[in-house]
Amino acid sequence: MSNGTTPAAAPVPGGPKLWLLRHGETEWSRSGQYTGLTDLPLTEEGEAQARSAHKALSGVELDLVLTSPLQRARRTATLAGFPDAQLEPNAVEWDYGDYEGIDSAVVRAQNPGYLIWDNGVPNGETLEQVAARADRIVERVRAVKRDDGAPANVLLVAHGHFLRILTARWLGLPAGQGRHFMLGTAKVCTLGWDKKTPAVEQWGL
Repeated sequence: MSNGTTPAAAPVPGGPKLWLLRHGETEWSRSGQYTGLTDLPLTEEGEAQARSAHKALSGVELDLVLTSPLQRARRTATLAGFPDAQLEPNAVEWDYGDYEGIDSAVVRAQNPGYLIWDNGVPNGETLEQVAARADRIVERVRAVKRDDGAPANVLLVAHGHFLRILTARWLGLPAGQGRHFMLGTAKVCTLGWDKKTPAVEQWGL
């Protein structure tokens, strides 16, 4: 099992590309509340955002579409044009424990030095546990093959913190380096390769 500091899987030159789509807006993502496993629906704006994400993915021949089982991700996948996305249990958001539903600004007001990447969450998942889930998805994606030998395209619809951690792991970085990849609701990103090196091809479309 990964400890969140070593590469998630051996690089595969010219291997599959992983497209990321964060779910659309929810009431809590709009207000800044930590939203882990609470199964909130999209707002009307979130549904509109999800529909608009379809444009960024148009023309991409996807070989596999995965989604977190939480409804905000599943609904985003459907509205973006992928109603038959496969559920991927490892793709749920960070379990924020006692901070679930709490405004992040409130947490920082109580503890000005607090950073979730460094301090974690009380009675929730550790960063290493989230990274281990991300590693399992990276391994699954890198195993996808096309019959014609061309690199496969995989789409994952999931959540903000989780996708940022997964990006760090794709690159072979410690999970905490996900702090550098800001990701808005319903934004699309592509993880791929620079020859033999895992790379970010585009971010936040």
